[in-house]
Amino acid sequence: MARSVTNKALDALLFAAGYGNAHAAFARQVNHAGRAQGSWRYDAASVYWWLRGRRPAEHVQNAMAETIARKLGRPVEMTELGFLGTNLADAAYSPTASGAIDAAGRLWTLLAHRVNSPIGGAFHSGAALQAAFAWRYDLPDTQVTRDGRTSLTGADIQPLNLLAEHFADLDRRHGGGSPHTRALMADLLARQVVPMLHGAYADAVGRDLMRATATLCGQLAFMSYDAGEHGIAQHHLTIALRLAKAADDRLYGAHLLANLATQAVYLGHTRDAARLAEAAVDGAGRAPAAVRARLYTTAASAYGRSGERRACRAALAKAERAVDRMRKEDSPRWVSYFSPAHLAGTTLKCLSDLRLHRQALRHASDAITLTTQNARTRVLHSALIALTHAQAGDLDAACTWGREAARHTPQVSSARVTQRIQELATVLTPHRTRADVHDLLSTLAPTPPPHSGRL
Repeated sequence: MARSVTNKALDALLFAAGYGNAHAAFARQVNHAGRAQGSWRYDAASVYWWLRGRRPAEHVQNAMAETIARKLGRPVEMTELGFLGTNLADAAYSPTASGAIDAAGRLWTLLAHRVNSPIGGAFHSGAALQAAFAWRYDLPDTQVTRDGRTSLTGADIQPLNLLAEHFADLDRRHGGGSPHTRALMADLLARQVVPMLHGAYADAVGRDLMRATATLCGQLAFMSYDAGEHGIAQHHLTIALRLAKAADDRLYGAHLLANLATQAVYLGHTRDAARLAEAAVDGAGRAPAAVRARLYTTAASAYGRSGERRACRAALAKAERAVDRMRKEDSPRWVSYFSPAHLAGTTLKCLSDLRLHRQALRHASDAITLTTQNARTRVLHSALIALTHAQAGDLDAACTWGREAARHTPQVSSARVTQRIQELATVLTPHRTRADVHDLLSTLAPTPPPHSGRL
C-alpha cells in the first residue's frame, strides 16, 4: 500500500505548478535544471520518496525550486519545499517586507490544498508582543520598489480591495468556519497575489499593493481565528502587520494589532491582550473616530476580562465619546462595519465579565440593533444577552434570547459562536427540569464541539 504524503509543502507546490499528476515530468525538468552538475537520473519514484520525507541534497533542492518557479512565474525559495522543517504556524515578525512576502507565499500555497486537514498551531502571546514592539518602533521602509517580470500599475491593485470587501462580507454573513472558503481565499492569494508581489512596481504602487495584500491577509487571519485555527490566524496577522508597515499604513496596522489583542482575550491571555491593545492605541496616533472607537473597545475587553474595573470603564467611556464623533466619510473602508451596536455588545460583555449583570443588560437592546448581513455578530450578541440574563437569575429572559440565538445559529459556521452557545447551555443545565429550559437545551444540543479556545 502506498505511503501517505508527509511533505505537504512540496505536494502543494507541485499541485500549484501543474505537476500534481505529472511527477515523471517534474523529475525530468529537475534533471534538466541540474545538467550543469552532471547527469541526474531522478524519476517519478524519486518524487514519490521526496514527498514522503526523503531529503535530496541542497543543490538538488535548488534545481527543484528553479523548476517550480518557472511554472509558477515567481521566485520560489528553497525553504518553501518543506525539507527544512519550516513551521508554517510560526508567527515571527519579519525584519523585511520581502521576508513577509516569502512567508505568505509558503503559507498560502499550503493552505490552498489543505481543505480538510487543519494545520493547527497554538497562539503565542510572547511572539505577538514582539511583533507589536517591532511594528511600533522599527524604522519605516525607505522604499518598496521591485524589479520583476510583470509591471504593475495602480489599476491592478483596485480589484484586490474589492476582493477583500467581498470576503469580509461573506465572513460577517456566514462566519469564518468554512474550510472551503478559507482555502478558496488562500488559493486566490497564492495564484494571483503572490506573483504580483514578485512583479515590478514603483514605490507608490508597491505601497498600495502592500496595503491591499495586508487587508486580504488580515481578513483571512480573522476568518482563521473565527474558525479556531489560532496559530494560522496569528501567523497571518503577523504577516499582515509587516505588510502594513511596508505600506506605511499605521491605522490598519493598529487595527491588526487590535485583532491580535482580541484573539489574546478570547484565549485568556488577558494581561498581554491589554498590552497589545495599548500598543494599538499608541501606534494609531490621531486616528479617525471610528478607528479610535474600535481600538478602545478592544482595550476595554482586555481590562474587563482581567478584572480591571477602573481601566475598563475608562476605555469604554473613551470608546463612547469616539462613537459620538464617528463620520463615515472620515473612516477607512475596513472599519465601516463598526457601529454603536458593536460598542454596546462589548460594553455588555465587559460589565458581565465584571459580574455587573444588571448594568450589563441595560445595553442589550442597543447590542442587537445590527444590520441584517451581520449574522455572526447577531448570534454572538443574542447568546451573550441570554447568558447574562441566566447569570442574573432571569431564566425566562434567558430562554427567550436563547431561542433567538438558536434561530440564527444554523446560518453561521463559527467556533466562537459554538463556544458561546455551549457556555449558555452549561449555565442553563442545572435548571433543565424546567420545561422551557429543557426545550431550549434540546434545541442547542446539536451544536458541534468547538475548536480549542475560550471566550
